[in-house]
Amino acid sequence: MAVEHPVAAPSGDQTRIHNIGYRSYDGPRLGRSYATRSLYSQSLRGAYGLGRSVKSKVLPMLLFVVMCVPAAIMVAVAVATKAKDLPVDYTRYAIIMQAVISLYVASQAPQSVSRDLRFKTVPLYFSRPIETADYVRAKYAALASAMFILTAAPLIVLYVGALLAKLDFTDQTKGFGQGLVSVALLSLLFAGIGLVIASVTPRRGFGIAAVIAVMTISYGAVSTLQAIADAQGSTSAIPWIGLFSPVTLIDGLQSAFLGASSAFPGAVGPGNGEGVVYVLVVLGLIAGSYGLLLRRYKKVGL
Repeated sequence: MAVEHPVAAPSGDQTRIHNIGYRSYDGPRLGRSYATRSLYSQSLRGAYGLGRSVKSKVLPMLLFVVMCVPAAIMVAVAVATKAKDLPVDYTRYAIIMQAVISLYVASQAPQSVSRDLRFKTVPLYFSRPIETADYVRAKYAALASAMFILTAAPLIVLYVGALLAKLDFTDQTKGFGQGLVSVALLSLLFAGIGLVIASVTPRRGFGIAAVIAVMTISYGAVSTLQAIADAQGSTSAIPWIGLFSPVTLIDGLQSAFLGASSAFPGAVGPGNGEGVVYVLVVLGLIAGSYGLLLRRYKKVGL
């Protein structure tokens, strides 16, 4: 077997080895807060496909347009017919469009966290000056913000259109404010539930199917049971049944405290006493979702 021998450098070779030593970094250290804000910004942009491929932008942008187009049509009709009021209340719009909202959270919650689990990049995040709570807060806040943009944008369209139609400013402003409170709670609740479900599996497809199943099956089951209770004359049970679906939870809460008309069968919404239970359940689910995410990512980061 042939043996290679090193070739001597030709005479006149100008190769030099410079020992510049080790120099520590003396620039600004931005710390955990900057890293958390960067992760929040990146995740929020990713929820609408910004900074990603064209394919990633199609579904979120399409759903955003679908959310806003009906509001624009309603405004056009109200302006053209010189109506005295909008065709739909601000608090009712998100309930009517709940299928689109559920599809959005089902598509974007797995995109936000399942990819990190699948490609095992979560420990890489934690190797930087960022902790489990920072990661969870950034992801939760980003998806909730994205959903608030999705649900608040059509309300802004309705509000601006109402002012252009010269409807009563005080009534429209009050209704708009109530609508914003409603969609803010909806965004926090749906984002928390969606992220908890998506964080269980690294497979994005499984996460999408699981979120859709939880949102649609729970709503369908609750609506069916409420209809049965209404047909049997057990109207007192209708508000309590509404506690078992995210959509009906928001519907019941806003009908109890935000002046909304109930979408329950027979328009039987919860009273103030039952409404307190709705508030406690919604806040408990939001806090519970955050706690479960913290517990989940403490294990992932090991």
